[in-house]
Amino acid sequence: MTMQFSLAKLRWQPAPWVLGALAAGLLVTGGGTYLALRSQFAKPDISTMTVPVESEALTVRITASGTVQPTQTVNLSPKNAGILAELLVEQGDRVTQGQVIARMENATVEAERLQAQARLAQAEARLARLRSGSRPEEILQDQAAVEQARARVTEAQARLDRANDRVRRNQSLATEGAISQEDLEVVLNEAATAQATLAQNQASLREAQQRLALTERGNRAEDIAESEAQRAEAVANLRSVEIQLEDTVLRAPFSGIITQKYATEGAFVTPTTSASEATSATSTAIVALAEGLEILAEVPEVDIQQLQVGQRVEILADAYPDQIFQGEIRLIAPEAVVKQNVTSFEVRIALVTGQAELRSGMNTDLTFVGDELQDAVVVPTVAIVTAVAKQAYSFPTKPTALNFVPWYWALPLETKLKFWKVYKSENRFSLTCLRVQTGQAHRSSKNGHA
Repeated sequence: MTMQFSLAKLRWQPAPWVLGALAAGLLVTGGGTYLALRSQFAKPDISTMTVPVESEALTVRITASGTVQPTQTVNLSPKNAGILAELLVEQGDRVTQGQVIARMENATVEAERLQAQARLAQAEARLARLRSGSRPEEILQDQAAVEQARARVTEAQARLDRANDRVRRNQSLATEGAISQEDLEVVLNEAATAQATLAQNQASLREAQQRLALTERGNRAEDIAESEAQRAEAVANLRSVEIQLEDTVLRAPFSGIITQKYATEGAFVTPTTSASEATSATSTAIVALAEGLEILAEVPEVDIQQLQVGQRVEILADAYPDQIFQGEIRLIAPEAVVKQNVTSFEVRIALVTGQAELRSGMNTDLTFVGDELQDAVVVPTVAIVTAVAKQAYSFPTKPTALNFVPWYWALPLETKLKFWKVYKSENRFSLTCLRVQTGQAHRSSKNGHA
């Protein structure tokens, strides 16, 4: 027996609840797609992505770091090598200008001083003798010698006269043949001897007269001048030894505080050849003396044009984090220094307050307070980006892009930048920070100020 089935009877008929579920799914999917597309192409709210340009009064403030150091410092050492006999100060003592700091052994120099004094006394005695001239007794003695020489001349002259008379008489007798020629020769010899004796006595008289004249006139000017030169030399020698003796006493060249002590009593100390700074002290120095305090800062060359002598400086020391000390610029170095390829200028700051609290060697953070800028154009620092190694600020021109405009020059002021030249038509700045490095863009959104 053959059985037949109708295909029409085999058709599936969905239940009503299935059709309802499918319709609901289509509605949900279409609505989500519509909302996603609408949000994607919807115009963004610029107010949430940008911040308006501000114009306000700002004070230029430049920050730097510095170190407290003495205004004046020196290492004290002897001029001549020797043993330190006495040290009269300790580290931390306050001394005044001219105060004795230490004494070196001076026995050898003291002996040389005594010898120099003795040589000076001898030179002065000789000069005084020459200047005072001859004594009356010496003049009387020379006068007596002259009289004696004159008497001998008179006596010799009389003897010569008698000898000449005998010669005349004997010559007549010899002519008459009364006496022999030998007798006449004897008389002639006696007359010649009397003549020689007279000449010798006359020479002695002249010598005695010259000696008397010199005695009465005193010493020659040349002798006195020579003696004066010898005395001056003795004085100079004595002064030289006295200076050496004074050099064995070390005195404070200025008022200040003993910051370091390098030697003790009994140590052999030689003159130092290093620079006269506490940082370059060697064992040859005895003590280090410092006066006053100042702060030495190194300011980059890009900021140096904003500084001037007398400008106010706020000082914050690590040791006193809750205190702000005041100072002012005392000196700006005329020549730059280069350290690790960074060019900067040394700036010295005089302390107005904090002299009692601050100590040499302390680290400080400095804020140079400049002029107040009226109606300064400022933008948040988060609106400043770096693009291709060039800094610029960005503002939105399209919903999906940022337009970068380079600045001409800007001064950082904490969380804002003060612009010297901007485009007036651009009155809003993007809060989106964009950084381009090695050709890849990295975007990070920030709200508020940095």
